[in-house]
Amino acid sequence: MSQPSLRREIAINSGRRRFMVGAAGFTFGVAVGVPAALRLASGDAQAAANDFVASPWVTISTDGTIAIMSPAAEMGQGSLTSLPLILAEELDADWAKVRIVPAPAIEKIYGNPGFGGLMYTAGSFAVNGYFTALRTFGAQVRQVLIDNAARQWNVPASEISTEPNAVVHARSGRRLTYGEIAEFAEIPAKAPEIKPEQLKKTGEFRLIGKDVPRVELPMKVNGSARYSIDVQVPGMIYAAVLRSPVEGGAPDKVDDSAARAIEGVIRTVRLPYGVGVLAETPWAAFKAKRALNVTWTQGGKAWSHSTGKGFKDFAAIARDPARSGISWEKVGDAAGALQQAATVIEGEYTCDYAYHAQMEPLNSVASVSPAGDAVEIWCGTQSQSMAVAAAANALGIAQERVKFNGMLLGGGFGRRGHRDEEFVVESVLLSKEARRPVKVLWTREDDLRNGRFRPIYVQRLRAGLDASGRIVAWHHRVVCDQVLAFQDPVRYKIFKGSDGIALRGGELKTYDIPNRYAVGILEDTVIRTSSLRGIGVGPTKFAIEAFLDEVAVKRGIDPVALRLELLKNFPRGRTVVEEVARMAGWGRKLDGRALGFAYIDYTGSQLAGIAEVSVGKATGQIRVHNFWCTIDCGIAVQPDNVIAQTESSIVYGLGLALTERVTIEGGAVQQQNFYDYPVPRMRDVPPMHIKLIPTDNHPTGAGQMATPLIAPAIANAVFQLTGARICHTPMLPGLVKQALLEAEQRTA
Repeated sequence: MSQPSLRREIAINSGRRRFMVGAAGFTFGVAVGVPAALRLASGDAQAAANDFVASPWVTISTDGTIAIMSPAAEMGQGSLTSLPLILAEELDADWAKVRIVPAPAIEKIYGNPGFGGLMYTAGSFAVNGYFTALRTFGAQVRQVLIDNAARQWNVPASEISTEPNAVVHARSGRRLTYGEIAEFAEIPAKAPEIKPEQLKKTGEFRLIGKDVPRVELPMKVNGSARYSIDVQVPGMIYAAVLRSPVEGGAPDKVDDSAARAIEGVIRTVRLPYGVGVLAETPWAAFKAKRALNVTWTQGGKAWSHSTGKGFKDFAAIARDPARSGISWEKVGDAAGALQQAATVIEGEYTCDYAYHAQMEPLNSVASVSPAGDAVEIWCGTQSQSMAVAAAANALGIAQERVKFNGMLLGGGFGRRGHRDEEFVVESVLLSKEARRPVKVLWTREDDLRNGRFRPIYVQRLRAGLDASGRIVAWHHRVVCDQVLAFQDPVRYKIFKGSDGIALRGGELKTYDIPNRYAVGILEDTVIRTSSLRGIGVGPTKFAIEAFLDEVAVKRGIDPVALRLELLKNFPRGRTVVEEVARMAGWGRKLDGRALGFAYIDYTGSQLAGIAEVSVGKATGQIRVHNFWCTIDCGIAVQPDNVIAQTESSIVYGLGLALTERVTIEGGAVQQQNFYDYPVPRMRDVPPMHIKLIPTDNHPTGAGQMATPLIAPAIANAVFQLTGARICHTPMLPGLVKQALLEAEQRTA
């Protein structure tokens, strides 16, 4: 259903509504007219316009149907269900009567409080960001229903309670359904005040914490789910774009004669960074794109960059104490404590570029008005706000002139959440040129060769131990390509150059280490970089947790015992560690295999993991036979979905740990498709044993939290088995064989 049509009808009917101001700017009101999208959400397209009590968040039909808006992008993580579920819990709604509607791109109403009001779904921050606001709003609507019933019955509101979709006056035995109240409800000008203590306690939840099925899954199973790649618009044509192979390049000489000769090709369009082909079919557009003969201007320094050069330069910077950077975490006096330490241990860890590999390549549909002063777009994006702003900026029009249709996403992982939303802008610019609706399609080769990548990392770590072996000092230098400045210059400016995407995870808030200093040196290589599932936590925790195993070896202490020692003041962390050790049978001997351990605190979510691995000494091939994981992400809104997301995170982490890497030469990506960028196959996925440990803490996210566990757990298992320390991801067979040889030489 079309979000723009919903926004349009809200505007049309605004004169016939009375709104009350709610928490965090939320509103609740009575409407005479009913948005078509909400009628469709209720399952009754013929419903009478005055059958609903409506607001920008909630619509209650006289038949008891409740339509609730879902403001987050749905890319397989379940937010389309979980966010309305939170509101429904405090509203005391009957979930069987709830219908969910994707919210329109109106950030003043639907923006994520955790992202400063942006409609932005990223960082496992949907439930975290909206949780309290949605609960409060649901409780406000419930209170309005109670107040209306109290006036109708002439009894104190304090005597009234609710049960699913109904208010009850126990003393008189009277009962009104929410649908019945909708027929006479009056809405106050100001929302009732809801104090935190008035919200439900976790023991009172009926929906939160229960395994409620995700609402979009049946559509995905029966094939009716619609992604932007499925969109068909009358008069639509197709477009493919040949982009500069290197960031900063532009078309210099263009020979499009062969492309224009292909049947179905309409014309070519020169863009600032490439050449677009307009055609009647996608296949004609793809074929014509391959037939283009383009030479490129070589402006910018990206043309001289290569992966090998990057690692060499970054290593020199990491080893140079004179190179200062951005302080990420500073506690105590790490430098002074290192000087006084009885023992200092050092380590260096590196990570390659990595690609998102989302299932659905980038695509977008745009229809620009003949005058070029308005546009309608259909796209799958992680940020409705960014997509609307990018489309408006491309045409030089007000954002109110952009009609946005948000679609399901075939995977995001950070790739569909950039400020410039280049794939959306391409569809807008080409539609303007064609004066017709245009669907831009990226092939897998486009998506990889012109992707945006997790940067390369070189990390230097130093741990200072006192005479008893306790870690008293910690120094962590992170060198990588900058990310936030490229991905989101607006937030980069707000954060004054601090790059939370690149450096996240370098903090050690739960470990008992009194003197800590983490610093980031971010290099402007002009390589296209991006957040990627796990963001900086993946590389930083790989280095930290593998290095801690080195410390454990030097101390002669069990790796799990070391973590428990460091977590002595943090019971939640100790719980996940102790439980995963119990689950995996930590300490047992295995024939030809070994166990490796890792723990992380990911922005408050507590996880511990153990990998069981074997290594082919002749081949250097690492095989993971089992993976155990415990997770405490606070209140788990949908427990089964948390388990599913954790399984997904583990599979994703396997690829990043063992096989996935992008190499760059002369600024250009060398890989083309999954045959040379191998992702995990079914045969590579081990049995996964996951235990959710719910607590009463505020939700802290689950969508990507397990991904950073995998690489350090595998690397630590390889060391336990072979004595070879793998300090680089991915752990390719050639690298492993070299490490095995060096380990043999050390022990010879």
